[in-house]
Amino acid sequence: MNRLLTAIIADDHAIVREGLKLLISVMDNVTVVAEAADGEARLRQVRDTRADLLILDLGMPGIPGIQFISDIRQLAPRTKVLVLTANVEPRTVRAAMEAGASAYLTKDGDPEELGAAIEAVKEGGTYLARTVRFAVSEPSRQAVPMQEALSPIPLTRRERQILALVAHGMTAREVAERLGISPLTARKHRENLMRKLDLHSAAELTGYAVRLGLPAG
Repeated sequence: MNRLLTAIIADDHAIVREGLKLLISVMDNVTVVAEAADGEARLRQVRDTRADLLILDLGMPGIPGIQFISDIRQLAPRTKVLVLTANVEPRTVRAAMEAGASAYLTKDGDPEELGAAIEAVKEGGTYLARTVRFAVSEPSRQAVPMQEALSPIPLTRRERQILALVAHGMTAREVAERLGISPLTARKHRENLMRKLDLHSAAELTGYAVRLGLPAG
């Protein structure tokens, strides 16, 4: 049986906190153990509860921007930070991930992405909301050739295609239609790719692709 993930919600809007708790209440692998409406309370709770996950609004009072993520990571290294914000600026997205955030979601995004992000983080991966994945391919980011980025685990041309399409949120059937293969073959390719990269879900594949700088949608 998988261990239950404990989470803290940090947002200054009560209606947002309640909405998040409602979304999380139907998930099997995570439970909310604390919440806070300001940065000072958040630091105390992270220190005292030793939760697995902090769902953090960067715009809440008492949050000194990106530095707060670094502070949290130093204060509680085992606590993963999932940013949930209205900020979609590419430089903010990149800065948050570089500061140690494990996921970046936007408040205008699909609620289902919360579950995908939590699953990716639980498995040790990262997750970017579809609305901000463009940030990793902005001109200011140094491009890394696909094959070089994947070394020492080189992928075949077909595997690179599968990885890129999964990163765009495509289902096995959609991948099959795009590549002109059967859904069964598409699923088999994806399973083989996950096994090769030691990943365990579509969310993890997406996070892997995003870390490589692949365009995602």
